[in-house]
Amino acid sequence: LTDSGSGTTEAAIKSIDYATSIGVDLMSNSWGGGGRSEALNEAIERANEAGIVFTAAAGNSSTDNDSRPHYPSNYNVDNVISVAATTAADELASFSCFGRSTVHIAAPGHEILSTTKNGGYASFSGTSMATPHVSGVIGLLLSQNKDLTPLEIRNKVMVTSDPVAALRGKTVNSGRIN
Repeated sequence: LTDSGSGTTEAAIKSIDYATSIGVDLMSNSWGGGGRSEALNEAIERANEAGIVFTAAAGNSSTDNDSRPHYPSNYNVDNVISVAATTAADELASFSCFGRSTVHIAAPGHEILSTTKNGGYASFSGTSMATPHVSGVIGLLLSQNKDLTPLEIRNKVMVTSDPVAALRGKTVNSGRIN
C-alpha cells in the first residue's frame, strides 16, 4: 500500500507471494475492497498450502458479508480468518461488517489508541484496528505450538473466544477474542 493507504490487487498478490516465499507464519491484512479476484484467491491458497494464517479485516460498511462479499476477508480458504469489530461495551461496532457464515471472530475495534507518525498517539476505529488484536492472539498461540495448521488455529481462536450476545447471528461463532 502507498503512504495514503491505496494499492492494487497486483501489488497485494506480490506481497502475499513474497511473504509466502520467505516463510512467515502469519499475515495480518487490515485492508480490503474491490471485487473478487481469482489471482488473489490463488495467492492466499498458496499461503495456506505453506501453513500461513491470513487474518483479514471484515470491512467497515455495516453490511452483511454473507450477501455482499468483502475481499480479501470473504475468500473461502482455510487460512482466512475474517474479523469484525466490537466496542468497549461488547457490541458490534456500528460500522463493522458481519456475516453469520463468513465472518469468523470479532475483536476490539472502536476507539483503539494507536501510535502515529512522529511518536504521537490517536484513537482510531475500524475492522483494521480489530484485525491486529486477532493476529496478536495467533502470534501467541503460534509461539507455543508451531505445528498447528491454519484451520486448526482458526478453530482454536473461535473455540476459545468469549461468547457475546450482540454477536449472535452476526459471526460464525458469536464470539470476541479472549
